[in-house]
Amino acid sequence: MPFAGAGKREQYSIMAGIYIHIPFCKQACYYCNFHFSTSLSQQEAMVNSLLQEITLQKDYLAQEPVQTVYFGGGTPSLLTTAQLTALLSHLRNTFAITADAEITLEANPDDLTPEKLADLKAGGINRLSIGVQSFHEEDLTWMNRAHDSRQALDCIREAQALGFQNITIDLIYGGPTLTDEGWEQNVKQAITLGVPHLSCYALTVEPGTALDQFIRKKKMAATDPDKAAQHFEMLMEWLGEAGYEHYEISNFALPEWHSRHNSSYWQGRHYLGLGPSAHSFNGHSRQWNIANNAQYIKSITAGSVPFEIETLTKAMQFNEYIMTALRTSAGCNLEWVAEKFGAEAAVHLLAHSEPFIRMGRMEHTGEILRLTKAGRLFADGIAGDLFII
Repeated sequence: MPFAGAGKREQYSIMAGIYIHIPFCKQACYYCNFHFSTSLSQQEAMVNSLLQEITLQKDYLAQEPVQTVYFGGGTPSLLTTAQLTALLSHLRNTFAITADAEITLEANPDDLTPEKLADLKAGGINRLSIGVQSFHEEDLTWMNRAHDSRQALDCIREAQALGFQNITIDLIYGGPTLTDEGWEQNVKQAITLGVPHLSCYALTVEPGTALDQFIRKKKMAATDPDKAAQHFEMLMEWLGEAGYEHYEISNFALPEWHSRHNSSYWQGRHYLGLGPSAHSFNGHSRQWNIANNAQYIKSITAGSVPFEIETLTKAMQFNEYIMTALRTSAGCNLEWVAEKFGAEAAVHLLAHSEPFIRMGRMEHTGEILRLTKAGRLFADGIAGDLFII
């Protein structure tokens, strides 16, 4: 579902999305800072709590039609098909999920056997997000991934053979074990496989992760930002030549294969997050569940959703719009900004964009401000300079 280009923001807030956080993993990848546990002892209790939270949160979306459901984590593919089906069934019985809803499951290659894939398809999953990260053994070992390169290839081919067309894979670039040639092989492998969507991320060192500790103790080499920037430029060139649309900084898709769920975040749609650490947004406030499995289960069992909430000021809403919209090919719409935030906000946005336009990092076409190819390397910094403080 391609972006509507220069369309106004309101047209996007038609349908909502639901995210379900499954906080379990077989083992910890060195770079990951998401909320998860490698102990599966609470898996059944967690599923029961998620079923209960669905009921407790039944009014959050005010009966808005729901066009996407996303099982993320963690590693949702660790759940049994019966558990996933139970969650999806209860969601359908509780919310107004559309008949053509995009239902995504994040999965690791080592979980996707032909039998599991067939069961997932029969259970209603129609989109797979596969955490490949690399097709090279050396990279996977360095990241402490649970799968090997053969499993990465096999699961994609098996999913396609079973009728999964809507597949996205994650790839990581800029790591110390990944050469330029290896990066090209990773990208070209995805193209050759006919994967219609890729999410590609620079390796980042998040505080508190194992990678952060290893680098501090000189057990691993530090990341090289110049190498990551070079890999990103290569990526844009290769995928552009292959016909992929660069519709968000980290996301590339063949025409008509954009992620509907992730696009809902960037387009300001409402969404409900279920599970520990999950975030929700209703247009006026943002809330997030406690990031502790035991406390989450205890609170839900007692009939209460454990969350914190933040009411968004106009300035916060403006800044969030800039941060998300500027990352997309749709860009920022000055007319919509004036209608939503006032003429002064539009004047502010255009005035603060001028230096980047002169530098060739942004372009101004009609009512639209967007990043150029050169500007995509500096997306976060540019967005920060456009904020209303």
